[in-house]
Amino acid sequence: MTFRQFAFNNVLRNKRTYAAYFLSSAFSVMVFFVYAVFAFHPDLANGKVNNNVSTGMHFAEGLIYVFSFFFVLFSMSSFLKTRKKEFGLMVMLGMTNTQLRAMVFLENVLIGLFATLSGIGMGLVFSKLMLLSAGNLLELEETLPFYIPVKALLLTFLAFLILFVVISLFTVSILRGNKLIDLIKGSSMPKPEPKASTLLSLTAALLIGAGYAIALVVKGMAVVAAMIPVTLMVIVGTYFLFTQLSVYLINKSRSNRSFFWRKTNLLFLSDLSYRMKDNARTFFMVSILSTLAFSAIGSLVGFKTMATNLLFEQSPFAMEYVSERGMTKEAATDVRLIESTLTNAAMSYRAYQAFMSEQRLAGSEDTVYVVKASDFNPIAAAAGEKTVEIDNNEAVMIYNENLQIKRTPPSQQGSISLQDLKLNQVGAQPSNTMPLFQDYYIVSDAAYDKLYHKKGRAFYAFDLKSWRATKDISLELEEKLAGDGKSFMSLAYEYALINQSFGIVLFIGLFIGAVFFVASGSFLYFRLYADMPEDKAKFKSITKLGLTDRELSGIVTKQLMILFFVPIVVAFIHGTVALIALQNMFEYSLIQTSMTVLGTFMLIQLIYFLLIRAKYVKQVMV
Repeated sequence: MTFRQFAFNNVLRNKRTYAAYFLSSAFSVMVFFVYAVFAFHPDLANGKVNNNVSTGMHFAEGLIYVFSFFFVLFSMSSFLKTRKKEFGLMVMLGMTNTQLRAMVFLENVLIGLFATLSGIGMGLVFSKLMLLSAGNLLELEETLPFYIPVKALLLTFLAFLILFVVISLFTVSILRGNKLIDLIKGSSMPKPEPKASTLLSLTAALLIGAGYAIALVVKGMAVVAAMIPVTLMVIVGTYFLFTQLSVYLINKSRSNRSFFWRKTNLLFLSDLSYRMKDNARTFFMVSILSTLAFSAIGSLVGFKTMATNLLFEQSPFAMEYVSERGMTKEAATDVRLIESTLTNAAMSYRAYQAFMSEQRLAGSEDTVYVVKASDFNPIAAAAGEKTVEIDNNEAVMIYNENLQIKRTPPSQQGSISLQDLKLNQVGAQPSNTMPLFQDYYIVSDAAYDKLYHKKGRAFYAFDLKSWRATKDISLELEEKLAGDGKSFMSLAYEYALINQSFGIVLFIGLFIGAVFFVASGSFLYFRLYADMPEDKAKFKSITKLGLTDRELSGIVTKQLMILFFVPIVVAFIHGTVALIALQNMFEYSLIQTSMTVLGTFMLIQLIYFLLIRAKYVKQVMV
């Protein structure tokens, strides 16, 4: 057997240990490759969607690559620690330190090579499906055709081959300085009793509490200024939470004799403090990674919902046309063009029009807009808004308000003087029917006819039930109606732009979040199986003292629940606070959509826990 064959056989013999690491690495490679396929796709690179797509894909690749470096480094370090006893036996049998490091290097490179090839293979298999999905997300007229991604193949293979070689060089250095006796004992050396600093435990609680308080209190753009310090406070506080405060609370609970001596709590809590101390860094990394995934995907989904709802609220009609110069011949021609286009497309519609007359306030240089009630009421009724009922010489103020911008209602009473006409304001109500970003007045037809109308805007609205089908003709009208002094708005076209813009970001964020979440689960898996030999020996000894299988299963289940759900619950709370802070900044509720995303992650974690628990309990109780 050659040295290379020996290294290869070592990988095969430890396949169960390396399985999660291999699959997670292959998944990272696959996601990186998928992004590369899109980044180098001829249609996207040539600007078929927009110029930011390719840039965004390359940015996502960079994030995944940097994260993969630290993920692989952490994973390999954990695995090498579990194999110390094996390495010690090899050294006793005559293997030199140079040969030991060479063997570890070859093993790591072999695993990395196979993970890279497997990831690329999976990416090729699913690339067509991904291209079809991306076509829907990016709102493309045609699906992205499959192509031979030569550049993506070369970039992915070379990038991850370099990554695994560099990581292999780093991990070899872990074995330096280890004495033979340390290698032989491996993880069986006695551990010191976990201790926690009262000061650092208090610091953890204060940092997280203060960070939460600031994040929940600040409003508007102050959220941006507070974001960096709050993030740093919560990160440092989370580290001390797992390394100090958790151990401190467990030790305190052990002093409660009635609780500590109840059933199997003595065994559970005694072992728990060691587990918390050993897994503190893993818990910290999982919490921060999961928080990033929760916050990124939750905010992206929330912002897309916000943008869509704002569009529907601000644009109640399928099409709107505004002439800044009033009801001119050009405006009449443009309106006929819209109507003929809809008629030729066999689309039924209802048209509305109104003239927004600009009037100067008496004795002032300020101007206001007025609209007669007979024009406003049909438009308001079609938009599902409240109509107005006024008598002669009365007026109702209309103010703009939406889901994001909440206003204090203006004064309901008052008076306005226009030319020689004095009007009594008898009410104020919100409306989004007219494309005006200032308050205006609805007056009676009789009062409106008494005014001289020199300047104003002509507004035309077209109400269609099948508004989604107007995207193509809207694009044609956008090009024909472009010009100064007029504007054309299509709900279908604006909706498609929102979906396309957020589709790109969601497509990028969804896979990055998936990589983070898979990596978080992998970290937990690594720690779990690194401790398995020790757990089997420990529980086997305790079983001899009379511990039943049911009690053993209960203890293992509790420990696994803490291992899987404590960091996720912490991340859930972090993510919720972060999303509430974003909600305060945009003054729009993101809770409903965000909770849906967070709940989905928790459900996935629960399924993952149930699968791992069944397998782990079976292994420990053998």
